[in-house]
Amino acid sequence: MKKIYMDYAATTPTHPEVVKEMLPFFNEVYGNPSSIYQLAQRAKGAVEEAREKVARLINAEAEEIIFTSGGTEADNMAIKGIAFANKKRGNQIITSKIEHHAVLNTCKWLEKKGFKVTYISVDKYGMIDLDELKKSLTDKTILISIMHANNEVGTIEPISEIARIAKEKGIYFHTDAVQTVGKITINVKESGIDLFSLSGHKLYGPKGVGALYIRKGIKISPLLHGGHHEKNKRAGTENVPGIVGLGKACEIAVKEMATEGKRLKALRDRLYKGLSEQIDEIILNGHPVNRLPGNLNICVQYVEGESMLLNLDLEGICASSGSACTSGSLEPSHVLLAMGIPPEIAHGSLRFSLGRDTTKEDIDRIIEVLPPIVEKLRAMSPFGKNSKSKEYRE
Repeated sequence: MKKIYMDYAATTPTHPEVVKEMLPFFNEVYGNPSSIYQLAQRAKGAVEEAREKVARLINAEAEEIIFTSGGTEADNMAIKGIAFANKKRGNQIITSKIEHHAVLNTCKWLEKKGFKVTYISVDKYGMIDLDELKKSLTDKTILISIMHANNEVGTIEPISEIARIAKEKGIYFHTDAVQTVGKITINVKESGIDLFSLSGHKLYGPKGVGALYIRKGIKISPLLHGGHHEKNKRAGTENVPGIVGLGKACEIAVKEMATEGKRLKALRDRLYKGLSEQIDEIILNGHPVNRLPGNLNICVQYVEGESMLLNLDLEGICASSGSACTSGSLEPSHVLLAMGIPPEIAHGSLRFSLGRDTTKEDIDRIIEVLPPIVEKLRAMSPFGKNSKSKEYRE
């Protein structure tokens, strides 16, 4: 049985060219980049070359890229770093109700340290309420942190608008772009972004490496204290193989992103059309147009998402019922709840996220397999037509 992987939003397989690029830096060019001899300087040169590749993908300057252990550290570094560096100016941080837990839990931790956090609402498509954002601004606001695109439903937020609002008030703007880097075009200079998080394993790079873009001139308080690595912003010996891999993944994305985006969008639309024609009472979650090309998130009414996932797995199909970081929870997705979807419907969510190895045959296989699974589960379901789902759809 062929395995069909449809959870690229959770993680991606490392690109073969990325692996090839990384290998020499494990046991041949293994020097510490901070040392002065030739072996070490070769490693340092590779780190700086990777820094340029990451910067090129988002139209930044190489010196504005700080390497981290992943998206979670980058988010923590941005939010805590700005908060503590600017606490004399103010103590309010604004974010949204649908952020990744790397942002939400960081903000909750800061609330215990005396910071005030305002959580902005979203509409039924998961789009930020810009009017509410404007009304929430005070003379104590120091940071706005809104994700570029939602990791569960794929909705792309109006970050240029948010950046403009922030700039007018002299407020820093951070965006968690872990889900968008390598998938859609990003220009940090044109968008007016101050801080920008990304992660290697979401764009066919290795796990355990990421980066934070910090616009030139912005000062942050470091999370880690030690040596003078990463321009005194992130102490610790550099993960040279990982950084090299991230750089290569970004280099590949520059070349392939446009054509791959069009291909994935066509496959995603084919999947939704096929499923919606064969399964009644399914709901498309997220914005119908302003969404990531490879993301399809649906709610199948009167069925639990976990049951559908288990049955799909038996057919060799890997999917998700939300973000990987919450898939072990019995609670419905905080993103779907924030969008106004009733809990009993939110429990029936499925996320299919497509990637470089997804084929038309894979899509057709899912269209063939899922409808009978839904029919079987609905026949056993404790949920009925008298639930709130009909009220929600109307």
